[in-house]
Amino acid sequence: MIQLAALAAIREDLERVEAALLSISPPDYPELDNVIRDLVSAGGKRIRPALVLLAGRCNRYSPERLLDGAVSIELLHTATLVHDDTIDSAALRRGRATVNSYLPAKAAILIGDYIFAQAAMFASRPQHTSVISIFARTLMEICDGELRQMMGNHRAEVSRDDYYRRIYAKTAALFACATEIGAVLTDAPQRERRALRLYGEKLGMAFQVVDDVIDFSSTSEQAGKPVGSDLQQGTATLPTIIFLERASYPDGHAEAVRRALEGAPDADHARAVELIRESDALELAC
Repeated sequence: MIQLAALAAIREDLERVEAALLSISPPDYPELDNVIRDLVSAGGKRIRPALVLLAGRCNRYSPERLLDGAVSIELLHTATLVHDDTIDSAALRRGRATVNSYLPAKAAILIGDYIFAQAAMFASRPQHTSVISIFARTLMEICDGELRQMMGNHRAEVSRDDYYRRIYAKTAALFACATEIGAVLTDAPQRERRALRLYGEKLGMAFQVVDDVIDFSSTSEQAGKPVGSDLQQGTATLPTIIFLERASYPDGHAEAVRRALEGAPDADHARAVELIRESDALELAC
């Protein structure tokens, strides 16, 4: 999604971000050092901090000014994952055991809170009121997305508009935050700032749609989590919504997917996943 050549141009600065991420372990609790290091080191390609840096390259690029913003974005993302996994009782994330799978839920939530606090500290370091405002707004939008998902779970009557609002808050808001902060910290004019924010938002929306398709199309080994995990948790993503839109409800196939989504006691989750995979819903979602 982000060209390798673009990432190569900021490789050294991403390494500085990585070093800063690994420095946040609480000195008074050495027993948590490995836990937090494992969390922040499992961040994949660092797309979000890369977006901060790449957005900054559109203007007066200054790695020193951008570093704290990039770190804050990745820590905010990491903290949301810890809370998401705990709320969902997820056992795996990117093929690795989640914190809540080997620590009590209370401890996992507090670790997530600690990382949130570290994210806020890094966001405040540039002493730029706009950055703090963007960070706070994004955190509010992320929480809104989680509430929408929780309140809408196990419902088959979910519209595409509902879905797009949810994935904006869940994913695209943080991408937009990253590109806007990159613009702000390099003194971009308002027009460029708006354009970069919109780019981040659209990229984030596409990223989440692709991720939701992969949830059905990949294997458990490739995805690092069970296939169709969203459906199992009662979350209607775009492939499921399209499948139900195109199927008549008296159809036994549609009913099987509906019952799996609604969490019916006799639902056959594996069959519902296969029905969606074998349909044209994945292709249409892309």
